[in-house]
Amino acid sequence: MKKQNKNNEDEIIKEVEDEVKSLKHYIDNVKFCSAMTEWKKIVRDAEECGEKRPPITDYIGTCFLKIAEHLSHRPNFINYPFREDMICDGVENCILYAHNFDPQKSTNPFSYFTQIIYYAFLRRIEKEKKQAYIKYKCLQMKDIDGKLTEWMRRESESPSYSDFLQKHFSLSETDIEKMEPKVKNKRKRRKKK
Repeated sequence: MKKQNKNNEDEIIKEVEDEVKSLKHYIDNVKFCSAMTEWKKIVRDAEECGEKRPPITDYIGTCFLKIAEHLSHRPNFINYPFREDMICDGVENCILYAHNFDPQKSTNPFSYFTQIIYYAFLRRIEKEKKQAYIKYKCLQMKDIDGKLTEWMRRESESPSYSDFLQKHFSLSETDIEKMEPKVKNKRKRRKKK
């Protein structure tokens, strides 16, 4: 009887461990790699025949979406209001550059596409900051009579300018400094005699 209970406990423990492992790893890298390898063979065959590149499979597309979704929940990306746009950009870049994955060089497509999505997220954040800066500059140019600064003082709980920028434009003062056009010092050239 004790042996039977011990076997049942071992089976339950193994099932729970497998379940936890499957939850922790939301993409099976081996299966993903084999799917990418098969798709790459189809792509190579199509290119040799002079045909268009075939679309990715549903499984590969699902993997791209899962990677982008999970990466967007990391602490450095979670609070952006344009998170869905970041996910879309990441998946789009994966689809555009999926043909560049080489299974002979790497058997880890998960890391390859995670990196593609990560940099797509950074590019989207930079685009959104530029747009916020443009909005800020438009408002600043229209504030000839000082009504914007007056509104800022009334609207903001704290009189800090950086708090106002962060709250209404999602910009920091360093973001604005980076985007401000650089003033070039023109050196006077000496005329040769």
